[in-house]
Amino acid sequence: MSEAVTRTVTTPPGLLASLDPLLREWLPRQRWFAGKGRPVTGFTLVEATELLPATSKLGLYHLLVRAHQPLVPSHGVPGHPGDCYQLLIGVREALPPRLAPALIGHVQTGPLAGRTVYDALHDTRPAELLLEALRTRARVGRLRFDRDPGQDIRSGLVPRVVTAEQSNSSVVYGDTFILKLLRRIVPGVNPDLELPLALARESCPRVPAPTAWLVADIPPTADPVVSAGSADLAGQPYVLGVLQPFLQGASDGWELALRELAKGEDFGAEARALGRATAEVHTALARALPTVTLGHMQLQLMVDGMIERLEAAVQAVPALRPYAGGLRSAFTALGDLAAEGRTWTAQRVHGDLHLGQCLRSPSGEWWLIDFEGEPARPLAERRMPQPAVRDVAGMLRSFDYAARSADPPQADWAETCRAAYCSGYAEASGRDPRTDPVLLRAYETDKAIYEVVYEARHRPDWLPVPLAAIDRLASTGHLT
Repeated sequence: MSEAVTRTVTTPPGLLASLDPLLREWLPRQRWFAGKGRPVTGFTLVEATELLPATSKLGLYHLLVRAHQPLVPSHGVPGHPGDCYQLLIGVREALPPRLAPALIGHVQTGPLAGRTVYDALHDTRPAELLLEALRTRARVGRLRFDRDPGQDIRSGLVPRVVTAEQSNSSVVYGDTFILKLLRRIVPGVNPDLELPLALARESCPRVPAPTAWLVADIPPTADPVVSAGSADLAGQPYVLGVLQPFLQGASDGWELALRELAKGEDFGAEARALGRATAEVHTALARALPTVTLGHMQLQLMVDGMIERLEAAVQAVPALRPYAGGLRSAFTALGDLAAEGRTWTAQRVHGDLHLGQCLRSPSGEWWLIDFEGEPARPLAERRMPQPAVRDVAGMLRSFDYAARSADPPQADWAETCRAAYCSGYAEASGRDPRTDPVLLRAYETDKAIYEVVYEARHRPDWLPVPLAAIDRLASTGHLT
């Protein structure tokens, strides 16, 4: 194993001030920027690390910055320190044509005056530097590159950036590794590293084992927003990225489902196999990490949260109002069972499971990926044990989405897949999710309400998809 390479760095004064006007325009246009609809009014620098000298032909900075935005979408409201973002800023005299799409802008003042800055993840040399730092377990300033000593990282792999992602960014190295860089950063144990490591210890074949990871050791004084907000998080490392084996030839579950739909092919066998894979992951997580029993008090808190989200959604999307009573009944029915003494087991789960979070190998095996959970939810919430049926409900909704994206919608296809998935899950776990209809209905309803709000805000043309499920769940509570 290579010895860790440690290097101290210095950051020129005025760096962020010189980048500020460019980042205000560029950052909100990125697909992974979470604060859309509100202007960026400024930045706070959490950490800046010079990876390549800015005075050379190619300079490279790693930045963690907090974007200041008003709490409401108004230009007249003062900005508040909000989300922290990870940026890899390249510095050149001028960009070659191949890097034109990565342009951030031309710096007018400060230490980089006269230079061009861009998103360096699209550039071969910076991407190669990240892999080499992981291979050698480098430490640069407060950045710490680490890896599994049992896995080899070969140098010289050609990088290419993945263009299809939204909430994060990834680079594929040859056909060997994929590096996922988290864009929206929070301190603490990130489940996207924590859970795959735990599953690797259990030798679970359904999740690629992390090869290496990048973290930042940030003192509380460097990020006063976190320090003031939670003593538990102050001083905890920031997980910035995870390197995993690249699953060569694998098919994205969502794209595979749409292709089969377009050809009129049955997807039941695949759905059953995916159900088995999900159950295998849940079983391994329950072995690897603690489980808890949810009693009346815990269940009531969960139900209250679901009702609160429903009420907020009804205010945000008037189309939900006719269904409010029926939707509420899905949650109160669960609360009634809890009041009668019913308990449920909770464990660590994927947290955001759908067809797009699954990959199928050419030989027919399924893998689950992206254990970050719903990025918009607080980290502590994403790490809480929950009933495994939450993941099941997410996948059932995903089958429904796929079926309704067809023209015309294929409701029977969705029902077949939903039933097959639950049957496969039961084969591997010994527990059929359909035997707990109240809990399953509550989670599927909660997910459908979330989808309605999301589609109303971002993709109004898709709103009929979750509304069809809302009609079903509110009127009959029907499940597969």
